[in-house]
Amino acid sequence: KSPSPRQNMPVRYFIMKSSNLQNIDISQQKGIWSTTPSNERKLNGAFWESSVVYLIFSVQGSGCFQGFARMDSAIGCEKSQDWGSAGFGGVFKVDWIRKESIPFQFAHHLLNPWNDSKKVQ
Repeated sequence: KSPSPRQNMPVRYFIMKSSNLQNIDISQQKGIWSTTPSNERKLNGAFWESSVVYLIFSVQGSGCFQGFARMDSAIGCEKSQDWGSAGFGGVFKVDWIRKESIPFQFAHHLLNPWNDSKKVQ
């Protein structure tokens, strides 16, 4: 379970790109997610060092966000067969806050200062 919100700690946001909509559906149904091992260290660090971590999901090539969730646990060693794909790391819990397709155009006013102020999408 996620630690209680910690005051005076930053809120972190990550865009999670999925290769297909089926992975998003599984996540929304089961309240879990898995990512590549290269992302695990960054997400776990954010989980322990932030008051809350929000994950904003998008399927590659969809032109939309599919919703967002709060990271509800650190990433463990247990893997899931749900995605049926090698290359994913451990599973962690997510709490879906909004499950809705939102076109990128509605977020074009948001710029990412850590990515050359490019549009968030």
